[in-house]
Amino acid sequence: MAYLEITQLDKHYDRFQALKEINLAVEKEEFIVFVGPSGCGKTTLLRTISGLETPTTGMIKLDGQDITYVHPSKRNVAMVFQNYALFPHLSVFENIAFGLRLHRLSRQEIDQRVQRAARLLHLEPLLTRKPKQLSGGQRQRVAIGRAIVKQPKLFLFDEPLSNLDAKLRVRMRVELLNLHYETRNTAIYVTHDQVEAMTMADRIVILNEGR
Repeated sequence: MAYLEITQLDKHYDRFQALKEINLAVEKEEFIVFVGPSGCGKTTLLRTISGLETPTTGMIKLDGQDITYVHPSKRNVAMVFQNYALFPHLSVFENIAFGLRLHRLSRQEIDQRVQRAARLLHLEPLLTRKPKQLSGGQRQRVAIGRAIVKQPKLFLFDEPLSNLDAKLRVRMRVELLNLHYETRNTAIYVTHDQVEAMTMADRIVILNEGR
């Protein structure tokens, strides 16, 4: 049985069908990359897996559990967005810890998880800074750190490097892959960059017109 199973997944917006009979099996610890032209359904599929969109029909199973209609906060899935989605008034530490505090973890557990993520992502010297004091690459690492501390079963990356310049994108690809090898997580990564896909993927999934 695959770790993530998507079966006959459809998504309609009124008369527009964004996803058409999607079937996908992802193994544990696999790094899958979705590629395809703009508007082909990559982000819609990612948002449906995360629970931010509800499918019209079909099923999503993660680690043997049907999560098709489970609330996003209860799916044990973490999503990293291309615009970082950081709180400007919070420090790096507070941004990374934000989701953990909502789940009422102890102060000691929060500190341990944040410090571990900071070590993995080379953010230890930056924990007291605000987002406006960071470079684009550093902000993206903070967004990734916020996902790591949740210790999710599945990571979802929605074009996380698209706002970075070419040189920094190459460096961040290496960092993301090193992080994947170190944490042995299962990940789905969306990009329109074919070089990025071929560099990073264990397996590439091509979407076109929602299928």
